[in-house]
Amino acid sequence: MLVKWIRCSVVDRPGFERGQRKWAGLLGEPGFRGQGGGWSRKRPDVAHIFGFWESRAFYDSFMARSHDRLAAGQAGTYKDMQVLLFERQFDVKVGFQPRFTDVDVVRVAHCQVHADRVEHFTLMQEKVWNPAMAGSPGMLRGVFGHAPGNEFLVLSMWNSAAEHGKYREERVQRLGSRAEVDVDIAALAGDVVATEPSWTV
Repeated sequence: MLVKWIRCSVVDRPGFERGQRKWAGLLGEPGFRGQGGGWSRKRPDVAHIFGFWESRAFYDSFMARSHDRLAAGQAGTYKDMQVLLFERQFDVKVGFQPRFTDVDVVRVAHCQVHADRVEHFTLMQEKVWNPAMAGSPGMLRGVFGHAPGNEFLVLSMWNSAAEHGKYREERVQRLGSRAEVDVDIAALAGDVVATEPSWTV
């Protein structure tokens, strides 16, 4: 499965939201699995969208055919768009489904990992972070993806911002030192995204 993460700064919020609803046109596209997103809880002008495709081939076909027509509805409503693509390596909690209807917040972490630490980083994700997240109340599901250049995406979906906050306060620091994240990671960027139900496709 291919995971697409789009982040942009919005300059015309009503226009952007109107355009976002037009992405319902993705339904019926071959290989499309789901899309959702919302607004950054830290920076209210930043929007995040997460799209899921069965494979890179289906995604490339969509980009060549239908993408520009759907995207035209949002022209001029945003700036500084960043688009990143990741191949799913494994699920965070079993049985990942790209659904957003029960999700209150999405936590996204973008990690650039030192080349000689990729194996260790991946192992720690599997053995330390995944069980801790999977066992946390309110954590619904997630996905761990990889992109060329030792870039990784950790995406987790939560049924309430409060439960995610508790997990961060109570466990993240302890788990981080156990997983040696300071040694593995060259750069880390992330955000907590409040989902917008009307953006779900």
